Amino acid sequence: MMLIRKFDKSDLNQMIKIWNDIVSEGNAFPQEDILNLESGFEFFSYQSFTGVAVIDGQIVGLYILHPNNVGRCSHIANASYAVDAGVRGKHIGKSLVLDSIERARELNFKILQFNAVVESNASARHLYESLGFKQLGTIPNGFRLKDGTYENICPYFIEL
Repeated sequence: MMLIRKFDKSDLNQMIKIWNDIVSEGNAFPQEDILNLESGFEFFSYQSFTGVAVIDGQIVGLYILHPNNVGRCSHIANASYAVDAGVRGKHIGKSLVLDSIERARELNFKILQFNAVVESNASARHLYESLGFKQLGTIPNGFRLKDGTYENICPYFIEL
């Protein structure tokens, strides 16, 4: 059984490994810097909410949730999701997205928007669309891949 809960400092090693693996793959997150315990704690603590998915005491995924912008646009949330490569395809990502939608509502966000969904990330795009997210369009060459080439990004949103 999977539990999604707020992260705890004791979760950091597992969280950082999952996050850094995705950053290192270079095809999903805009970040390029690898987290360590200090920068990881600062990064995850800074978010409006950081949730972890736990199965049998192991962190198998996580998400961050925060305002997409400031001031008059701070009612729009943004989120990022990370699932351990060894357990992908088991609907953990779907559970994380659904949890983040509920958490965003609790935090009084009105919209959840994803700015940089890489066009070739078919599994994420299918998941978002199956949950009712709408694609805003396509930004040509909006994401620089690890190999230095560029790929289109597809922003998505859902009204909460």
